[in-house]
Amino acid sequence: MSRPVLAVVIGTTRPGRVGPKFAAWFRSRAIDHCGFDVELIDLATLKLPFLDEPGYPRLHQYVHEHTINWSRIVERCDAFVFVTPEYNFGYSAALKNAIDYLSQEWADKPVGFLSYGGVAAGTRAVQQLKQVVTALKMVPVAESVNIPFFSQFIDDSGTVRPNDAMTRAADAMLDELARVAALVRPVAISVSEPVVPIG
Repeated sequence: MSRPVLAVVIGTTRPGRVGPKFAAWFRSRAIDHCGFDVELIDLATLKLPFLDEPGYPRLHQYVHEHTINWSRIVERCDAFVFVTPEYNFGYSAALKNAIDYLSQEWADKPVGFLSYGGVAAGTRAVQQLKQVVTALKMVPVAESVNIPFFSQFIDDSGTVRPNDAMTRAADAMLDELARVAALVRPVAISVSEPVVPIG
């Protein structure tokens, strides 16, 4: 039986960002967890323009190749972790734009958050994101990785050096994502299958 696919999404595109460093650390942790096949998605590499589809995303009638490609990426994933900074008490426009491109592709999939920032550790951005993903019928898990004063965890070579609290939080979130994915995704698949009458 194949493992569910976990997408670790770098939720910022700003030059000089540290999101890729924390995403790389979490990806490595997720691979060691052995509960998922892990994909790393960088919104900066994806280069989605500001939402330019003429139709509503829920209609799934995409006209642009970049939207079709993004739809296929999200569709094949079973769970997500959004790696997000906090900008002015919120999350990045790039992440909101990427989320808003699609609709049905997000539904019935668990999502966790790795946030980083100053004293608040990006938690205000996460609280706002939870409202958005819930509207898309995703399942946000309670467990999260929140990193305060993030620069203290990055060494001179640019490598993340986590403390015990970070690794425990990452493992707990991965456990919960795997548990919820096993519960939610089979239900979503069975609902979409046609009912065959008996007799």
